[in-house]
Amino acid sequence: MVLFKRKPVQFLQTPVVDDESVEVWHITQTGEIFLSYEDYLNRMDFYNQPRFICQITGHSGLTFFAALRSEQAGAQEVEQAFPEALKGPVLRRVQFQTISRIDNLVDMIYDEFKADYYPGEAVSIHLSTGERMTGVVRDKARLGSKVLPDGTMTPPYSRYFTSIDGRPDDEAVVDEDHIYRDRKVFTKSVLRSFIKKTVTREAWNGAPWLVKHDVAAQYHIDTRVPPHLRYDNKLLERKQHQAQRKALGVQEPNLSNGSFHNTFGPTRLPELKPAPKAHKMAKHQHGHPHHEPPLKGRQGVHVGPDPGYMPGNNPFQFPVSFRNNMAPPPAPTVFSAPEPPPPPPPPKYPIEDLQLEPRDDYVRPPLKFLCSDPPQGVVDTDARNDKILMKSIGPLLETWDTLNVYCEIFKLDSFTFDDFIQAMEVTTADLPCEMFTEIHCAVLKQLVSSEADGGKLQVRMPELEEDDEDEDDDDEDESTAATPEPEPQPKPATRATRSSLAKAEAERLQAEAAAAAEEEAAEPPVKHRATEVLADYDWIEHLKKRDFKEGGWELIMVGLLHQLSKNPKKTEVCEELLAHLVPADEEEPTQETVRQCYGNLDLNLRIQALQIICMLTAETKAVRAYMEDCAETMTGYRKEKIEWQRNRKQAVEELKALNDQRKLLLPENMPQSPKSEEASKTNGDVKMTDAEESQAEEPHEETAESDEDVHARRTTRRGGDRAAERQRKREEEEQRRKEAEEAKAAAKADAKQSKQTKQFQKLLKDIEKKEAYIKQCEDEVGVIENDLREADCGRTRVLGKDRFWNRYYWFERNGMPYGGLPTSSTAEAGYANGCIWVQGPDDLEREGYIDLAPEYQAEYKQKFKITVPQRKKMEEGRTSVFNAYQWGYYSDPADVDSLLNWLDPRGFNELKLRKELINFKDKIINGMESRSKYLNAAEEDDGEDKKEEAKEPKRMSTRKTNQPSPEPQPSYRCLNWSNTMAVEDLGHLHSEQPPPPSTRGRKPTRKSKG
Repeated sequence: MVLFKRKPVQFLQTPVVDDESVEVWHITQTGEIFLSYEDYLNRMDFYNQPRFICQITGHSGLTFFAALRSEQAGAQEVEQAFPEALKGPVLRRVQFQTISRIDNLVDMIYDEFKADYYPGEAVSIHLSTGERMTGVVRDKARLGSKVLPDGTMTPPYSRYFTSIDGRPDDEAVVDEDHIYRDRKVFTKSVLRSFIKKTVTREAWNGAPWLVKHDVAAQYHIDTRVPPHLRYDNKLLERKQHQAQRKALGVQEPNLSNGSFHNTFGPTRLPELKPAPKAHKMAKHQHGHPHHEPPLKGRQGVHVGPDPGYMPGNNPFQFPVSFRNNMAPPPAPTVFSAPEPPPPPPPPKYPIEDLQLEPRDDYVRPPLKFLCSDPPQGVVDTDARNDKILMKSIGPLLETWDTLNVYCEIFKLDSFTFDDFIQAMEVTTADLPCEMFTEIHCAVLKQLVSSEADGGKLQVRMPELEEDDEDEDDDDEDESTAATPEPEPQPKPATRATRSSLAKAEAERLQAEAAAAAEEEAAEPPVKHRATEVLADYDWIEHLKKRDFKEGGWELIMVGLLHQLSKNPKKTEVCEELLAHLVPADEEEPTQETVRQCYGNLDLNLRIQALQIICMLTAETKAVRAYMEDCAETMTGYRKEKIEWQRNRKQAVEELKALNDQRKLLLPENMPQSPKSEEASKTNGDVKMTDAEESQAEEPHEETAESDEDVHARRTTRRGGDRAAERQRKREEEEQRRKEAEEAKAAAKADAKQSKQTKQFQKLLKDIEKKEAYIKQCEDEVGVIENDLREADCGRTRVLGKDRFWNRYYWFERNGMPYGGLPTSSTAEAGYANGCIWVQGPDDLEREGYIDLAPEYQAEYKQKFKITVPQRKKMEEGRTSVFNAYQWGYYSDPADVDSLLNWLDPRGFNELKLRKELINFKDKIINGMESRSKYLNAAEEDDGEDKKEEAKEPKRMSTRKTNQPSPEPQPSYRCLNWSNTMAVEDLGHLHSEQPPPPSTRGRKPTRKSKG
């Protein structure tokens, strides 16, 4: 039986079908029938969720059908593996067991049956002759215990009559010590699977295990549940027990008076609780405002005279014989205030963002808009570009991101987003920009391979109509027009007159005029002249030859757009571009006129054209191969990261052990406290030791001489004191011996101390090495994580979403270095995009979470006193984006901190978004600061150039008044960019023709700009 949330799946009941012709839907595995296709799909979606559990194997995370197949396969294996002779006895033992855990039940059954055997079971026996044979149990005799004369009882034992394989005429009688079964036949795992397959249990506490009805009928097992194990009886007993406890709780206060002693069991002390304040106030307000209140008691305890007290109610006023036969007095009425309901549990965060309380104390920092048409009602700063429309912001970001992520394929230096916008804006026929030209040429080269590589088209393009087919169609039209249809013969009954002939002629002329008007109306107006300019021009052949000079790539773009216009999905946008590149009012379109028109093309149309060809490159083999290589590279990086993390973990454990050793050796290697070298210091005064020593030595010498003289005199007088001399020598020798032993012990201690010190120093060096290795592992992991981030080029990773489902992008998040390629010609800028971009919610999210149906809006307003659109306006402030085609951005580092303060980590969406922003906060702020410095430096350079240019004409006008002053050439940041990657890899720019092969074998070199 398949489990869902640890409970058996309940199948739906079969609906009643009155009309047999009604179409129904059937699930074969469950036998369920549905009258509507929607219900059938919902049920199939439920069954296809990976949330089901196979009851037999215990495998989880399966769909219903996979779990059902697993159960069927497991049931078949269990049916074959479990001994047939044990099935009946085991099921009879399991029936009506109340052990809740199946593990405990399996242990109990296994312990009972592991040394017990039943007729029909294949076993191995150990004969008295020492032989080991196999056989089948034919009969079993269970002998009980008997009482010995000393009063002890023998344990019960069994005897088994078994046949012997290979000896049909022999039988053996063995006891339980000489019979055993195969270990693989009866194991706990097999027993567990068998019980799960054949037994079920209801989901209430104390429910018994019940053998399934079909299995019980097969093995003749009684399925009648005993009354004490039924759910209704258990529930009734529980209710009776609660009622008894409740009754005891009410009667308990009178037990203290002794009137019901031993009536309802042992006496318990009453629960003493303070009376509620409301009860006390009621007594003061009703009738006794100025009198002393009655005696205060506890809730549930009657204190003071009963209002219905009458003499004689006390049983102790009557004789004992009559006192015992009296009915108990009525229980006193105790009024207690109802307990307030418990407060609802606090919500467990995180929860849905819009289910949090609205906040009017903090507004999201205002967005900036790059376009000239921000969303309606937005109050914006002056940080806009008047030439860009909102609909072009998304394609502009998408194109820039594609060119920078796949710059190695296109052979393009990386460039900043601001330089890219400026290049798209300022490039004209008179002011060419290398970035603008190189981008188009590099992208076009990916669509068609060069002549050396075969010159094949790398993307699928719609087919153009052949001229021959058009000519054949024209010939057929002319032939059909040359053979007019035969006019119907006039009816002989009518007579032709002049008036009738004139009327017929007029009708014919009118019909011809109407047909001509219809043909003119059917012919669409000519929007462009791309067909004429491409009459003798094959854009694929010229792209194969890399003919980009003098308007070559612009005309290739016209041919490409003209062929893409045959795709119905791109017809409208391509026709609009062709109408501006090859206008219909052009007298004679040529390659030069196309170049001029492309130079004067509107910025939004340029963005559309570049986005079209950039999206085409996603279908090329080069881009797909690059993505596959990056995926393989990321796999290698992940393995390397895991290895470094494993090494770091092991090094941390080893460092912990070394630190423990250091703590043990530290007391013996503590630096000694400084000794008092000048023991003669007293109260800060220093004695003159040299002088004192010199003074002390002189009297000593004198006394020594005097002693010798005295001794000489004594010896001469008394003949010498040899005993005293020998005593003095012995003492001196003893003193010298002690000093030698002390010196030797000190030398040994010093040697031991030096050995421990060396060991301690070696341990400290090992600790330093381990710490350095751990730091190396952490650095390597950081480098690998950055490599993983740069190699992740499959899709643009979003930082997250806020409570109103706005998406936040930081395009340096993945696929590129934080500051662009370090070898780029504009790498000194130090950033790539430098902004956090905010995109509005898509239509599904907007309709499902913000623009709700009226009934859901009313429900939300009833809960929070505000609708979701009103909350969006209140919490987002003056600047908002309302759909996926609207974009805003943050470019100020202070806005990042404000945004983090606005995000609420108690919501699902903003918790993830806030985590990502905190992880990349330093990099984001660094990019924003670098962008500000780069743009401000460029503006300062422009200001200085304008000042110099303003001064220069004045000096020239004093000298040459007859010559006009030259017009100042504008200086733009994008003009400083040069494609050094193409020069290094190819030897030339994309827009230049490949140099001819050198006969001397020297490679052509070209110095890069800037």
